[in-house]
Amino acid sequence: MAAADPWDPASAPNPAGLLLGHIVASGTVTQEILDISKKSTPCFVNFSRLQQITNIQAEINQKDLEIELLKLEKDTADIVHPSFLAQKCQTLQSMNNHLEAVLKEKRSLRQRLLKPMCQENLPIEAVYHRYMVHLLELAVTFIERLETHLETIRNIPHLNTNLKKMSKALAKMDILVTETEELAENILKWREQQKEISSCIPKILAEENYLHKYIITP
Repeated sequence: MAAADPWDPASAPNPAGLLLGHIVASGTVTQEILDISKKSTPCFVNFSRLQQITNIQAEINQKDLEIELLKLEKDTADIVHPSFLAQKCQTLQSMNNHLEAVLKEKRSLRQRLLKPMCQENLPIEAVYHRYMVHLLELAVTFIERLETHLETIRNIPHLNTNLKKMSKALAKMDILVTETEELAENILKWREQQKEISSCIPKILAEENYLHKYIITP
């Protein structure tokens, strides 16, 4: 059963209703003022909206948390996913079996390593043959260039000195190039002079013969 409204003087008599009726009868408060006071104030409506906004924000935060968890699960799928874990377990098991076999054959392996490896073949599965060929090519190339690499490493501490020597050598080369160009120009000039002299010699000899013939001969 609904409770009686204390603001309504016509409701069931109660102390609040009687007091309000007496106030209205005395003319201190009118019925209109009481009716206005019965309406819900806007602040309560704002409180309701604020509560709704708070609930929606909490729901959004919950969804964001779920999204972050899904992203984390996606990023760590290769770690925590059962299929990946099974593969890793198999790999670890095979490595464990290999290590156990090595430990069992430790003595024979030690003796074999102490023996010189000469004219012996190591069995390699056919799947890895092409990789071994490529590895041997790299090893041969590395061995061929090993001395050059070592020489380069030895020269690293003297790099600044070598650079200074190279700079001095380049300066000397520039000077020598300049001198060589000047010498080449002088040689060309000397050749031109020799050609002129060679071309003048027959004329001089002819003139001398002419003078000797007509002047000196009686």
